[in-house]
This record gives sequence, structure tokens and C-alpha cells, in this order.
Amino acid sequence: MKIICIGLNYRKHAVEMGRPFPEEPVVFLKPDSALLKNNKPWFLPDFSSVIHYEVEVVVKISRLGKGITPEFAPRYYDEVTAGIDITARDLQDKFSKRGLPWELSKCFDGAAPIGKFVPATDFKDPGNLDFRLEINGKVVQEGNTSDMIFSINDIVSYVSRFFTLKTGDLIFTGTPPGVGLLRRNDNLVAYLGDKQVLDFMIK
Repeated sequence: MKIICIGLNYRKHAVEMGRPFPEEPVVFLKPDSALLKNNKPWFLPDFSSVIHYEVEVVVKISRLGKGITPEFAPRYYDEVTAGIDITARDLQDKFSKRGLPWELSKCFDGAAPIGKFVPATDFKDPGNLDFRLEINGKVVQEGNTSDMIFSINDIVSYVSRFFTLKTGDLIFTGTPPGVGLLRRNDNLVAYLGDKQVLDFMIK
């Protein structure tokens, strides 16, 4: 399975990062070894001193698809959850300044915690879905999928031009503003609407 991630998909986050708004989706991949499931704890690594959280809505592909048009995209995902794109920001900045690929800052073990999946039909419109991240009981990020630069359906369509989407593939759809530093003993709890889907510790 593939973990497909979209960067800079919220305008306020692009501003927060000092980056121009993308003209087309910014796509990168994570390996399956980056997945962290079942609310298992995640351990801070020794190769970075600036580890950031980025909460995102994640969709699970439910059928084989290639060259999907946006209007038919909802047929290709049936479950959603929240995930965290854990980022070694110091490594990302270093590689970016050198014009080098920055996979090592995004693709390490456990860098993609995901919550329990919820049927997309549980929400009136996945394209207008509130979500948020709390750390130690305080809201640190909140957004709505209607604020995306590229909608979920547009993302599914775009990436399917390049990759055949397969059942079980995951798409991280981008993060709203408010990203910040992770510290040992932080408790991360994420919600889709009023549904808690993720709850894990940083060790």
C-alpha cells in the first residue's frame, strides 16, 4: 500500500511556512513503515531536535482506480480518519536549502500515526468537515476541509493521473496552520467533527 501525502494544501499554513501557494498539488510519499496504528506511543528519535506535528484528514482508497475524474472521486474512498504528518523540521529545512529531496524529514519509522477509520457517510459532506488536534487538552490546530486549496476529490483525481490507486492506499490531505513542536510526554488527541479518532503519547 502507498501513503500519499499532500503538502501546503491550506493557504494559512503556506503563509505560516513562508511558501508560495502551490499551483498544483504538492505530492510526496511515505513508506508503510511510517504507519503508527492502534494509538501506540511514538518515541522521539535521536536524529532531530525539531520534531513537528501536522494534523491532517486521511482518506482510505476503497477500490482500484486510474485516471479518475473529480466528479467520480467519491466512489474511490469510503472511510476517513485523522493522521499526523510527523516532520523533522530541522532536516527538512537543511535539505530544502540545498535543493535536495527531503524524504528523510518525513518518512522515518512512525512518522504517520493514523486514527481509527470512520465511514465517510457518517459525515454530511467530507468536503466540509471540521477537524482538530489537541495536545495535553489544549487545541493547537483546527481546520475545515472546505479550506483546502485542492479538495479531496481534486487530490484523488490528480494523484490517480500518476499512480494507480489501490484498495487500502492512504491519502494525507494537508494540514491547517498551527504546526508546532512535539515534546516527550505530550498526549495527542485528534477529532473529526465531534468524533475522537486518535489518542496517543509521545515518549
